[in-house]
Formats: sequence, C-alpha cells, structure tokens
Amino acid sequence: MQKILTTKDVIALAQLAHIKLSPSQIVQYQKELSEILKYMELLNDVDTRELLPTSQVTGLENVVREDEVQEQLVTPSQLLDGVPRSRDGFIQVKRML
Repeated sequence: MQKILTTKDVIALAQLAHIKLSPSQIVQYQKELSEILKYMELLNDVDTRELLPTSQVTGLENVVREDEVQEQLVTPSQLLDGVPRSRDGFIQVKRML
C-alpha cells in the first residue's frame, strides 16, 4: 500500500492536536489516515457537474414566529431584589476558574 502521509506528517498532526502518540500508534494512524485520504481522492474523481447543491435533504423547514414586544409586569430592579447579590444592575456571582 502506498503511504500518502509520512511519519513526519502524522507526528506534526499529533503535535497540532496536542496528542501524544506511541511509535506503534504513529504507524497505525499513518495507515488509517492514508486510507481516508485515498478515499477522498476517489471522491474527487466523481463527476458532479450536473448535480444541484444540497443544503439539507429532510424537507423540514424552520417554523418561526414574528417577534412581538410585550409589556413586562416586573421591572429589572424588582427582579434583582430576589437574587442573593447584585451590583450595578447585574447579578453578582462567584468567580469561575
């Protein structure tokens, strides 16, 4: 089998993905990724000139409604009265790390 990807290519891809690979995994991924790329080359040879672009095939459509402005029964300051801590009109929470 002809290798499309070299060992250096697989090592470079692993570094970009921040993945540590053992030597046996490098050989395995070299073979598997090369097979995927060979398949993609087959797809490049398919004649698609007379095919129309397809964005979806289910026939489903988004159902949306018009936005309606509704009068609110509660003011923002009344909402903030119910929170444990607020500051400058915002809910104050503990810092997340």
